[in-house]
Amino acid sequence: MNKDTIYYFIGIKGSGMSSLAMILHDQGCQVAGSDIDEYTFTQKPLAAANIPMYSFNAANIKPGMTVIRGNSFTDDQVEVAAALALGEAVTAVSYPDMVQALIQQYTSIGVAGAHGKTSTTGLLAHVLSGIAPTSFLIGDGTGKGVPDARFFVFEADEYRRHFAEYTPDYAILTNIDFDHPDYYTGIDDVFDAFEGFSQHVKKGIFAWGDDTQLRKLSVDVPIYYYGTNPETDDFVASDIKRSTTGSTFDVSYKGEFLGNFQVPLFGKHGVLNSLAVIAVAYFEQIDLDLLRQELTTFRGVKRRFTEKTVGEVTIIDDYAHHPSEITATLDAARQKFPGRELVAVFQPHTFSRTIAYLDEFATSLNLADKVYLTDIFASAREVAGEISSTDLGAKITKFGGIVSPTNVAPLLDHEDPVVVFMGAGDLQKTEFAYENILANLTENLQ
Repeated sequence: MNKDTIYYFIGIKGSGMSSLAMILHDQGCQVAGSDIDEYTFTQKPLAAANIPMYSFNAANIKPGMTVIRGNSFTDDQVEVAAALALGEAVTAVSYPDMVQALIQQYTSIGVAGAHGKTSTTGLLAHVLSGIAPTSFLIGDGTGKGVPDARFFVFEADEYRRHFAEYTPDYAILTNIDFDHPDYYTGIDDVFDAFEGFSQHVKKGIFAWGDDTQLRKLSVDVPIYYYGTNPETDDFVASDIKRSTTGSTFDVSYKGEFLGNFQVPLFGKHGVLNSLAVIAVAYFEQIDLDLLRQELTTFRGVKRRFTEKTVGEVTIIDDYAHHPSEITATLDAARQKFPGRELVAVFQPHTFSRTIAYLDEFATSLNLADKVYLTDIFASAREVAGEISSTDLGAKITKFGGIVSPTNVAPLLDHEDPVVVFMGAGDLQKTEFAYENILANLTENLQ
């Protein structure tokens, strides 16, 4: 990295961009950036590191800068246009280009998948960091650069094929599923993108064995499948025991017993993500006893089953915005809180996704005891559509109504529930409104 330039991030509060900015800052580089004025959870570590954050303005772009452009910004965005106008006076690179430049310096592990990549990246980064110097870039806005690191762990995002040119040493592939209907034409298009990424992996791939799409990959490096089937998987979890404190399971590799492992994670996906991490560590000859210790201390990543308690109510905040993710999150909540009423509050994310998965959303949300929806969260690419949350609610047998930051009253009708807020938009506004009312009610009762 060049210590004589300012690395300027257009869209620095983006989850990947903020992580990357923190890595370069930790490596001693000069870092600054711009974004919307509205507060986002990703800016907290940037502010703590005293990284300047500005409003979008063409005057922010100066000759000599290295300008890193967020994936969502087009040529006509005010600062992108200013950078292009300066020509060779600035060095302009994309977010994937900068990630790729970092990858080359370490033993790199990229984590990709339609679902589960942030949780798996966070778990892998946590485990390896406790054993060897490790830099990491996680999609929850967390990034860390370690001098002379052995490993670089990063989340590889499939949206618009942003991961297409990455060349990691290893890859974990959690699944291939149809998502981002505003870009991908169908499952075959998604598969093509993942296969293209996989063909750039240098040493080996660790893939979930139950995924029929992953079983079809054609690549030049070995693929090691992980799962629960000893007949077809290489890394196998068996004797799985799930409790209110997490999960324990035995692990074997091609019949060789590697030991018993314990993780403070919930749901089937918690075991599978851990198994993928164990597989990577095994191939990098990590001491399995050290690995076992690190697994027990993982506390999760931001907005992935983040839990808090207000009075007698347990609130879980999760990024789930696809039917498969909703199913996994509610499965985890059932494991940790058996016997308690499970209330789901879901914010549909984009009109195209809601239309594409209308019936699947209804099926997954019906796993809760009661379901509430907010209005659909639009995006800059898709501000309107021919569907509403009321249309989705009509498909849900346990539908309780529409809630919003100014109307959380229906949620107060539940006694000592576990309330799971799920969505990738601004759902936290509704969540915070509910928490504030609960806190006031609790205080008045004391």
